[in-house]
Amino acid sequence: MLTDSHQALGAIFGSVAGLNIPLHYGDPAAELHAIEDTASVLDLSYRSRLVLLGADRASFLNGQVTNNIKALKPLEGVYAALVTAKAKIQSDLNIYALKDELLLDFEPGLIATVRERLERYIVADDVQIVEVAPHYDMLSVQGPRSAEVIQALGWQPPAKPMSVSAEEDPTLGQVYIINRARAGSQGFDLFTPTAATSAILDKAITAARQKSGTLAGWNALETARIRAGIPRYGQDMTEANLAPEGGIEPVAISYNKGCYIGQEIISRLKAFGQLAKGLRRLEVAESGTKPELGAPLLKEGKEVGRLTSIAPAKSGRGHAALGYVRKEHWDAGSELHLGDGSNAPRVKVIGLPFPPG
Repeated sequence: MLTDSHQALGAIFGSVAGLNIPLHYGDPAAELHAIEDTASVLDLSYRSRLVLLGADRASFLNGQVTNNIKALKPLEGVYAALVTAKAKIQSDLNIYALKDELLLDFEPGLIATVRERLERYIVADDVQIVEVAPHYDMLSVQGPRSAEVIQALGWQPPAKPMSVSAEEDPTLGQVYIINRARAGSQGFDLFTPTAATSAILDKAITAARQKSGTLAGWNALETARIRAGIPRYGQDMTEANLAPEGGIEPVAISYNKGCYIGQEIISRLKAFGQLAKGLRRLEVAESGTKPELGAPLLKEGKEVGRLTSIAPAKSGRGHAALGYVRKEHWDAGSELHLGDGSNAPRVKVIGLPFPPG
């Protein structure tokens, strides 16, 4: 990450997953507006990234994750989960098929966990695992006008979600652009050669400002993703959760790809409908105070769930939230409460999380 550059741009740093990253640049409201309504530029180089090399990379990874990797064509991607033999989530993953490698992008602080898990199962496979950070940084342009920013940089944004375009620049080197919305509207991740990242960041900020956008930090992105109902591993999903509980099933789990670690339990859950709880989008009525994370959700005085993420609603009234709810209350429109008493804020179930992929 370009720490000195971010300091010069006015970044206020804070700790996320043990890493010191820009939380905001002095105007969080403008940053949030840019992500949701115009175009924002973010440095996501703090995220974990690995590549898998070798002739067996696709077949090997296909046996490790919940989605179909062998079906990927070059410059295509999928969202998947890495789960234990008991189907508990160890990480979610954005996986992209490049020409001679598979690129994995996932939450910060999980490099050791994911790498150790994968290496444990490499026996006679022709697979090598390499960290990306020494070679490539990761920028992102998010917001309804993000495609215009990519075009202003002289590149063509890939049209299909999770698809990749490889742009060869004579000055900057090879840049990979990925169609990856992180806040519910439109967005693109840019994998940039480390030597070129500073120049690309400067150009992207200039282009975003010409679209009434700006540079943005972690806080604005986190608020935007909660409002969009997008779950985040480590916050809304952890190793305590079964993969289908996290609401990612529609985009992260394939039921016809064949065997992988954790597949037997996930298939059994699908066949017999044995989930007791699941992550849901929630709407919390205005109450004058911000509800606390982990606050219990009640129905007629009985606990039926808990909050995992919460942010002020875009309307300015109440809060947008995510939380686990028992299956008896999954229907959209179901009403719960945060706490007991006549003044307890009402909570309405909106539905499934917006798929991260």
